[in-house]
Amino acid sequence: MHDPKSAHAAERAAWRAQVREEVLWPTQRICDAHHHLWGHDGDHYFAADLLADARDGHDVRSTIYVECGWSYDEARGPALAPVAETEFVVREDEEIQRLAGRSLVRGIIAFADMLRGAACADTLEAHAAAGGGRFCGVRHAVAWDGSPDIVAHQKSPPAGLLLDKTFQEGVRTLGRHGVAYDVWLYHPQMTELVTLAKAAPDTTIVLDHLGAPLGIGPYAGKREEVLAFCREQLATLAELPNLRLKLGGIGMTVFGNRWHRREVPPNSAELAEVWSDHMRWCIDTFGPARAMFESNFPPDRRSCNYRTLWNAFKRIAEPYAQAERDRLFHDTAVDVYKLTP
Repeated sequence: MHDPKSAHAAERAAWRAQVREEVLWPTQRICDAHHHLWGHDGDHYFAADLLADARDGHDVRSTIYVECGWSYDEARGPALAPVAETEFVVREDEEIQRLAGRSLVRGIIAFADMLRGAACADTLEAHAAAGGGRFCGVRHAVAWDGSPDIVAHQKSPPAGLLLDKTFQEGVRTLGRHGVAYDVWLYHPQMTELVTLAKAAPDTTIVLDHLGAPLGIGPYAGKREEVLAFCREQLATLAELPNLRLKLGGIGMTVFGNRWHRREVPPNSAELAEVWSDHMRWCIDTFGPARAMFESNFPPDRRSCNYRTLWNAFKRIAEPYAQAERDRLFHDTAVDVYKLTP
């Protein structure tokens, strides 16, 4: 029987394969600071897929999995249902070890409900027990926008979540347990992140995807205006010692680049041309010790393949010294998330 979703996935894979570049700086060590694993209809990305990308020329030494609401066990109740996702990732990494002879997923950023405040400690302890030393952070996404053209995160967060006092206590609880808080928001919400970061000064907070400068809906055609706003907010966040920034997400369709609509996907030079000025500004503002590159695969493969994306990052990092590149591509992620060898 013909499966249109599988056919679409094959078509997209063939589309991405049209661009095949020589790998730049093949000995540059990489810790991919942000990816997912899932099996949505027509969009499977499991251990073998991640391993194939990691082996495709770049020196990917380790990766960090970030929660995506996959493989929950609702029978355990709301607080512990997400622990099944951590267990799933451990099994996927065991499959990678079987295929490749080594572990690849060295960090797991899981979900815990920050609206439970300090009571979320039981979820954190369960993740730690299930993670085999990999549990290193929590992401409770808050991505929301008032426009009906902007889809909220899958957990449908309400507006103003970062300002909620109980939510802030949950984030402080992460710091007491020695794990980071990853935040997925849309760029207008960065003003609220400043308040949260000041309310939880002892928790390392990692802002995902450049702060998500939106380029669709009411933000379409306003890239310079959006980036100017982002830089103003990012400059404020960079002054707070507990903030870190992930450099990526540039393949997501919400950024408005519309690469996924092209007959041929962009090459790394095209990606770098569009994003180098802003990403270098981010690196210079936060410093290489507080910024890290991320693939955000599989969402970002809507626009390009893994090899092309990391080549683009290397083009963007070209002006920096080797020690700074090492931090951006590997060492900062390892240090921030306290990954074990």
